[in-house]
Amino acid sequence: MRIENPAEFARAVRMSAAETLCRTRDSHIGGGYSSADILAVLYTKILGLTPEHLDDPNRNVFLLSKGHIAATFYTTLAYAGLIPMDDLALHVADGGNYAGHTRRFVVPGVEMSAGSLGHGANLGTGIAYAKKLQGLSGRVFVLMGDGECNEGSVWEAAMLAARFALNNLVMIVDRNRLQAYGYDEQVLNMGDLAEKFRAFGCRAVDVNGHDYAALEELFSEAGLDGDPRPTAVIAHTVKGKGVSFMEDRLEWHFKSPNEEQLAQALEELGR
Repeated sequence: MRIENPAEFARAVRMSAAETLCRTRDSHIGGGYSSADILAVLYTKILGLTPEHLDDPNRNVFLLSKGHIAATFYTTLAYAGLIPMDDLALHVADGGNYAGHTRRFVVPGVEMSAGSLGHGANLGTGIAYAKKLQGLSGRVFVLMGDGECNEGSVWEAAMLAARFALNNLVMIVDRNRLQAYGYDEQVLNMGDLAEKFRAFGCRAVDVNGHDYAALEELFSEAGLDGDPRPTAVIAHTVKGKGVSFMEDRLEWHFKSPNEEQLAQALEELGR
């Protein structure tokens, strides 16, 4: 069931992901919810992906570098019409393809295998560079976490992308300010991420990561407005966005909702 309105898309994704994670007792609902609105805008308004064109060399490419939010991403792919809705029942099933971290080649629409953080920006840089060399159209969007920006490989990718003027690369940071062991500033204070990306030669823009119109406007023009630099989008979000008892709470990096919490979450989301 494909949904075209970003707000309705994100709401449906949050509800279905909560049901999946309650059933499977898998984790990372907080980071999935902070990313849900970004994913909704990309998959309803920007990427233009269909099952028939997933191998088109001129397609837009989306890479989920923070692959631990697999349940939210699989749900996104289902509502975007890229995988069957029934496949959501296969999440973390023994021997199945829908693992707790995303894997390439086994799930349509998954463009990279994830697990260790810090790889998506590099892979995205390589794909964007290959598109430039081969004269291919389509942009490359990479979604990463802000804790992931602790990895030096992210900055190597930004530096190389700027060096080769990869304006077809859009790196999106889910800036929810919480990672596995605490607030970013407590673990490793990265300061102003936009300023850091600018220092490495990128165009960098801060945006409200839950503002559908602002995200659509920014994603629509990134790399297409004549600026030769790669774009870094610092999307300021709230971990657990949409459910009151999950918002800005570290424990929802790890926890899954029980049946009572699921019922409350679904009520708050408007079911």
